[in-house]
Amino acid sequence: MLHHQIYRQERSSEWLVFIHGAGGSIATWKYQVEAFKPFFNLLLLDLRDHGKSKNLQPAFDNYDFDIVSEDILRVIDHIGLTKAHFMSMSLGSVILQKIDEKRPDLIDKMIMAGGVFRATWKIKLFVHSAKFLSYFLPYRTMYNLFSFVVLPKKNHAHSRRMFRMQSQKLAPNEYYKWIGLYKDFFRLLKNFFNRELKTLSLVAMGAEDHVFFQAARRFANTHAKAHLVIFDKCGHICNIEQYEEFNQTALSFLLPEGMQVVPVGKKN
Repeated sequence: MLHHQIYRQERSSEWLVFIHGAGGSIATWKYQVEAFKPFFNLLLLDLRDHGKSKNLQPAFDNYDFDIVSEDILRVIDHIGLTKAHFMSMSLGSVILQKIDEKRPDLIDKMIMAGGVFRATWKIKLFVHSAKFLSYFLPYRTMYNLFSFVVLPKKNHAHSRRMFRMQSQKLAPNEYYKWIGLYKDFFRLLKNFFNRELKTLSLVAMGAEDHVFFQAARRFANTHAKAHLVIFDKCGHICNIEQYEEFNQTALSFLLPEGMQVVPVGKKN
């Protein structure tokens, strides 16, 4: 089973499940735990091969989004959750939409930060370049290179550094299996963009997320249930780079109207 952490809230029966992106880990949500645990029971997961989720059985030679989503559902069913809010980052938004497709009754509200929603030319170039260069470059070099592509500015440095630190836990053979998801990736993006979104969703994007922003805007404009919020002067990993504003916005979306939002402390 996936490595996971649980924070229980005695005064609340509501759950919030966190799904990080490719190369991430539970540490992706470093600045969310303290802000959200006064209001919800929290479930944080390390995806297969990420963080402390190593040597999972059954093992697979290749991955697809069914395998990755079933890993998460196995933990959820083990805990006994029948309804929860979900928060995702980057590629985690594709995994979350796969879960929404499989088990729509499980999800109350969705928050998709730095979400991936449509195969624009920038996203196609990014994915195919990653696949092509993986034949020539060590995967850590690949991560360093693409972290600069996605997070190029000075104000992105902190989130870029955290992303690199988390990605070091992936072994080369594990990295190549995740690269293999591209075979399923573009088909799913098309299906998810075109299907009716029935779950109330918050799409949280940095205005400087030059690879994924335009597709997120089109997704929000297409689906009545999707609400787009944009963080000015912010890159792809908005839950880290502008975590205070992100937390306040996400809590306001999740909590009943009029409920007080907990203040968030300053970043170290």
